Amino acid sequence: MNLVFDFGAVLFTWQPGVLLQQTFPERIHSPQEAAALSHQVFGHPDWHDFDRGVLGMDEVIERIAARLALPLVATRQLVCSIGERLTPIADTVTLLQDLYARRHHGQGIQGLYFLSNMPVPYARFLQDRHAFLQCFDGGLFSGDVQLIKPDPAIYQALQQRYALNPADTLFIDDLKSNVYAAQALGWQGLHFESPQQLHAQLALWND
Repeated sequence: MNLVFDFGAVLFTWQPGVLLQQTFPERIHSPQEAAALSHQVFGHPDWHDFDRGVLGMDEVIERIAARLALPLVATRQLVCSIGERLTPIADTVTLLQDLYARRHHGQGIQGLYFLSNMPVPYARFLQDRHAFLQCFDGGLFSGDVQLIKPDPAIYQALQQRYALNPADTLFIDDLKSNVYAAQALGWQGLHFESPQQLHAQLALWND
C-alpha cells in the first residue's frame, strides 16, 4: 500500500482561528468571529491562488489587508510567519517514522508520499527545517504544480509522477472534501481526526 499524507492539521498544526485571534485581538472577540475571519482570509480565492502558486506573497498580503480593512503591518506579520508557526504534530511524526522503518523492512508499505496545498515559501521553509520529511519517497506541493486539492488534476499529477496504482494508494487528509476527491479517482481514502485514530485505522487496514 502507498500512503499519501496531507500536511496541514495532519503532520503540522494548522489553527487559523488561533493565528488570527493572536494577530488581530481587537477584531476578534469570540470563536465565531475567529471562524468567520478565517474563512474570509483563508477560504477566499486570493488565498487559493497563493496556494496554487499564481499569486505572490506581497500581493496576497496587500489584497487581504485592503479587502478586510486589516492593518497592513499586522497582516504582513501574520502571512510571513505562518511557515514557522506550522509546528510538527509529534504523534503523527512518530507514526510516519514508524511507517518509514516498516517500509524499509518490507512490511507492507510500498511508498510514502505527500500531497499538500502549500504556498511555495512555506513549502521550502518546512523542507529546510524538518529532517523527518526525508521519510517521504516524494510528493507534490500545490504551489509547485499550480494545482490545488480537491481539483482531480493534482491527484492525477502525483499518481502519474510516481506511477501509483490508485487501488493500492491510501490518501490521508483532515478535509473530507479532499478525501472524497481522491476516492472519486479510485484511491482509498481516510479522513484524519487524530494521530491516535490514524494509528488505529492503519492497524485495521493492515489486518
